[in-house]
Amino acid sequence: METMDSPNSTAGQGTSLINWELAASTAAKLAPAGPALSGAEIGAAVADLRVMADRSVPYVHEITGLDAARDLRDSQVLIVDRASWARANTQSFSVLMASTMAALAKKQSAQRPSTTAVSGTVTGAQLGSVLAFLSSKVLGQYDPFAALSPDAGAESAVAGGGRLLLVAPNILSVERELNVNPADFRLWVCLHEQTHRVQFAAAPWLRHHMLSEIEKLSTLLVGDTEKLTEKMASAARSLARNRKDRTAETTPSRGGILDLLQDPEEKAALSHLTAVMSLLEGHANVVMDAVDGGIVPSVRTIRQRFNSRGKDRGALEKFIRSLLGLDAKMRQYSDGARFVRAVVAETGMQGFNHVWTSADHLPNEQEIHDPARWVQRMGL
Repeated sequence: METMDSPNSTAGQGTSLINWELAASTAAKLAPAGPALSGAEIGAAVADLRVMADRSVPYVHEITGLDAARDLRDSQVLIVDRASWARANTQSFSVLMASTMAALAKKQSAQRPSTTAVSGTVTGAQLGSVLAFLSSKVLGQYDPFAALSPDAGAESAVAGGGRLLLVAPNILSVERELNVNPADFRLWVCLHEQTHRVQFAAAPWLRHHMLSEIEKLSTLLVGDTEKLTEKMASAARSLARNRKDRTAETTPSRGGILDLLQDPEEKAALSHLTAVMSLLEGHANVVMDAVDGGIVPSVRTIRQRFNSRGKDRGALEKFIRSLLGLDAKMRQYSDGARFVRAVVAETGMQGFNHVWTSADHLPNEQEIHDPARWVQRMGL
C-alpha cells in the first residue's frame, strides 16, 4: 500500500546469527493479502486513522490524568501495512536481542563464517514465517525501542522515543468482519494504542527497564546453545499434552513455548515481564472501555463482538496461537484490567498512577492477581 508509512530498512547484516533482512523479506512474501481496496480507499483510510489517532489523545488524558498526554512529541505515529509492520518488528527484535546475539557470536567465534551465515539464514526465515502469521493479527503496536535501532530515522533518534504503528489493513478487515461502525472502531483502537504511547511518555525510565529485563530473559533462554535445541524440541513435543492437562490447573499459565523453557531464574524473569505486560495491556484496555456513548456510541457492541471473534478460529490457527503464547497475551489483557479497575476503585486514578513513578512501584505477578497487596505495599 504505497500511501502508507514505511519504517527504515533493516540494518546491514554482516555475519549474523539471525538474518534480519531475510526475516523482513520472508514475512513480506508470506503475509496474507489484506482487503481489496482502491487507491482512493487506501488514502481515505490512512487519513482517517491519522485523525482518529490525534482525536484519541485528549480522551486518554482525561481518563488517565497523566499530563504526558498533553504534548506527545516523544514518538511517531505511522500508518503501516503488514509488510512494514513486520519490518519494524525485525528492527525492534534486533535491538532487544543485540546483547544476547553478541554473546552467542562470541561463543561461536571458532565457527567458520559460512556456518554462521547458514544458521542466520535458517533462523531469519523461521522468524519471518512467525512475523508473517502475526502481521495479519495485530491492529496496532507501540514500539518503545525504535530510537535504539542502528538504522533509526533522524526524526525518531532526535525524539528519543518510540513509534506507534497502526496496521491499516488489519483494522479495516476486523471492522468489516465485526460489522461495526468504522469511525467508532478506529477511535476505539486508537484509544488503546495511544494509551501505550502515553504510558512510556509518563514513565521515561520504563523503556530501558523493559529492555534490560527482556535482555536478561533472552540471555537466559538462548544463552546456553548446547541445551537450546534440546529444550525447544522438548517444548514442542509437550505442547499438545500440556493443553489437555491445563483443564484442571489452578496456577495461571503464561502459555506458549516459553511456559516450557524455564529454570527457576528464567521463571522469575518471565514472571516480572508478565506482570509488567499485564499492567500495560490491562491499563490500555480500561482506557479504551472507559469512554461513554458520547465519544464512541457503539463501544459496547464493539467490545462484545470483538471478544466473541476468537470462537471462530480454526484448529490450526488455535494451535499456532497457543504455540506463540497469544492466548496468554489475551489473559494479560483481562488480568491487568482487573488489577487496574480494583486499584482505581480503592485509591482513585491518582493513587493508581503511582505505578508510573519508578520500577519499584511496578506490581509483581502475585499483586496483579491480588491488587490489595500492591495497594498495601504502596501505602495507599
